[in-house]
Amino acid sequence: MIHALIELALVYAQLSLLAFGGGNAILPEMQRQVVDVHHWTTAQEFTALFALAQAAPGPNMMVVGLVGYQVAGIAGAVVATTAIALPSSVLTLLVAGLWFRFRDAPWRKALQAGLQPVTAALIMASAVLLVWTAAVDVSTALLLCVSTWLFLRTKLHPLVILGGAALLGVAGVVG
Repeated sequence: MIHALIELALVYAQLSLLAFGGGNAILPEMQRQVVDVHHWTTAQEFTALFALAQAAPGPNMMVVGLVGYQVAGIAGAVVATTAIALPSSVLTLLVAGLWFRFRDAPWRKALQAGLQPVTAALIMASAVLLVWTAAVDVSTALLLCVSTWLFLRTKLHPLVILGGAALLGVAGVVG
């Protein structure tokens, strides 16, 4: 159990420092660590945990606590959540003063200009990863396409779309 907690802390502390653009930007690396390196879940289980975390109210990185819980119970959830939040928070506190003081400096503007497309690419890679593992058959792929279209082209509340998808799952139409 202690070994699992240490592994959780190390994995999520490293991911914390890579999370430019938010937690979703590190999703591909998180999935690689959780599924391929440590074998804590399967790809489909990871996607299901992520979907559950996204459907629940609260921070978008609740998946970290869910993975931690699956690996080592409540202690795992606490360790993983602390490890994802603490390093980047401490770094932000240490750098915030300088970042604000040099807000007009050319090097800061250049750094931000370089990080923006990379951050967008990381988030897009996360989306592709989730699509790849979620579309396990024709019905789920079709639901994925229809849901995406509804999210992008209508003003339906996301909970309506989520609820509809959940009802389709309960009815056995998908999955």
